[in-house]
Amino acid sequence: MQAVAIARPGGPEVLQMEQRPVPRPAPGQVLIAVSHAGVNRPDCLQRAGLYPPPPDASDLPGLEVAGTVVALGDGVMAEMRGQKVCALVNGGGYAQYCLAKADVCLPVPAALSMAEAAAMPETLFTVWHNVFQRGYVRDGEVLLVHGGTSGIGSMAIKLALLFGITVIATCGSEEKCAQARALGVDLAINYREEDFGEAVRAFTQGRGADVILDMVAGDYTQANLDCLAVEGRLVTIATLGGPKANIHVGKLMVRRQTLTGSTLRPRSDAFKAALAQEIAREVWPLVEQGDLAPQMDQSFALADAADAHRRMEAGAHFGKIVLNVGGE
Repeated sequence: MQAVAIARPGGPEVLQMEQRPVPRPAPGQVLIAVSHAGVNRPDCLQRAGLYPPPPDASDLPGLEVAGTVVALGDGVMAEMRGQKVCALVNGGGYAQYCLAKADVCLPVPAALSMAEAAAMPETLFTVWHNVFQRGYVRDGEVLLVHGGTSGIGSMAIKLALLFGITVIATCGSEEKCAQARALGVDLAINYREEDFGEAVRAFTQGRGADVILDMVAGDYTQANLDCLAVEGRLVTIATLGGPKANIHVGKLMVRRQTLTGSTLRPRSDAFKAALAQEIAREVWPLVEQGDLAPQMDQSFALADAADAHRRMEAGAHFGKIVLNVGGE
């Protein structure tokens, strides 16, 4: 099969096409003939040598795919063969064939194209776990999403609005603020032009956001806590601003705030299967009805994966970037 491999740690130019053997599914796994694969920031970090794959994962980048099940490992229901599915994977998505655990596969409904289906798993699993499970957001609350036009940010906005949550988003330009408003946010803040904390406090009449989904960390951490409501929850999923932060613990204690975060890739297969089951029950009906779909940016050929990485790292994208591997 054709695959995109990382020749050595470095920039996008180190992504190279290779011929690889088609993998064989182990017990509990399926082999997917990949139609499309999602491109995510962890792929860029892995390429740069900053995010090594787990020991049992493929060394190829790619954390989400959509395609057709063509082979089954022992213990997998026979009716899965031939199904169109999307799946969260530990790696290997940048290839014509990819292994996935059968119990993290979701059926591709008629409402989604294969490109859209490939753009769902990583963002949806991340948002559901961090905003809804860890952040305990609920209807009537205020959610602040940093990076509102990213793949994660746009999915968080769309899903939160469907659940009756007021959404504030920060963006890096007026153009991106307009894109966030088009998604339906209640307030879009250009963080380059105004203090986002002041804007959040003004919008909420001094109360603050109930939940903040943060991808920056670093100096943003205390700024986030300062515009977080009493009993508010700050959930960090990336450290673009640096992995360390100085915070005022006394303020956190007085306001009874919660600081948490997570990474998805290292979690156990059992955790991911349970998460997939909950998403299938609570969210997938919205997808099947056509109420929820990813915000799509650009599609690149598998051989042009380096260009896809360049677009992501330039921050020019609005929503999800995907690779067209075997689709039309």
